[in-house]
Amino acid sequence: MNAFTRATDALSSVLPFRTAKPKAAPRIHPLAEVDPRALIAEDVEIGPFCIVGPDVTLGPGNELKSHVVITGHTTIGRDNVFHPQCVIGGPPQDNKYRNEPTRLEIGDDNVFREASTVSVGTEKGGGVTRVGSNNMFMVNAHAGHDAQIGNRCILSNNVMVAGHVVCGDYVVFAGGAGVHHFVTIGDFAFLAGYCRIHHDVPPFVKVADDDNIRGVNVVGLRRGGFTDDDIAQIESATRRLFYGRDRAFSRALAEFDTLNGINPHVKRMVEFLRRRDLGRHGRYLEGLRK
Repeated sequence: MNAFTRATDALSSVLPFRTAKPKAAPRIHPLAEVDPRALIAEDVEIGPFCIVGPDVTLGPGNELKSHVVITGHTTIGRDNVFHPQCVIGGPPQDNKYRNEPTRLEIGDDNVFREASTVSVGTEKGGGVTRVGSNNMFMVNAHAGHDAQIGNRCILSNNVMVAGHVVCGDYVVFAGGAGVHHFVTIGDFAFLAGYCRIHHDVPPFVKVADDDNIRGVNVVGLRRGGFTDDDIAQIESATRRLFYGRDRAFSRALAEFDTLNGINPHVKRMVEFLRRRDLGRHGRYLEGLRK
């Protein structure tokens, strides 16, 4: 052992040197069609018969299994999984769209199952469709142009979310639920199977059929870490608001004093409902349309 080797070994025992690992190149199947202008990070897997357009950015760890189309001005975070027949970043289903460079932005750790679709935005709708992180789009789920989907939501099979919908976090859409454009859906809401949503859905509730409030999403709240006291307060407020037979809804809503000792979750629900009343047709965002 020469002097240089001994000196190097001695220094290595004191300083924990690490050799940088080379970045893994994307694994692209030869039967995939990936535009050379697309920005593809390391560790991305692109299976056979996938198509990736020129204005797509794919972050690290994404997986396109097969027959996936990602197009448009689409930016995708990391560690998302796209199953066969997904169409992500396609043009909006809007007759006014004229190929403007509108966008789609997707976060991290989402799962898009077979035949799910998400469109880019429109100029009049803000220009950007957004999907947060840790969501699941089940088979044939659709989010329309300019929709804003939060985090940790589940869109079950055949869910139809129209354009301009704003959806909070931890929302569960059961199979076949349909949501009218410009609807706002609060956090921790549960939409029952094949319900038809035309009005803004307040946070924490279950809704079925045609906008019928069916109680509090107790299971979802417990999973979300809400205390028993918070859930009891939300249930009490829900009964006062939606099940009082002796007074109108507007009167029940006016009885809540949001400035004086109200539970913060109940306050949030009441403020959501008061804002809803400022809109049109039960949709706050509808009142903002020009």
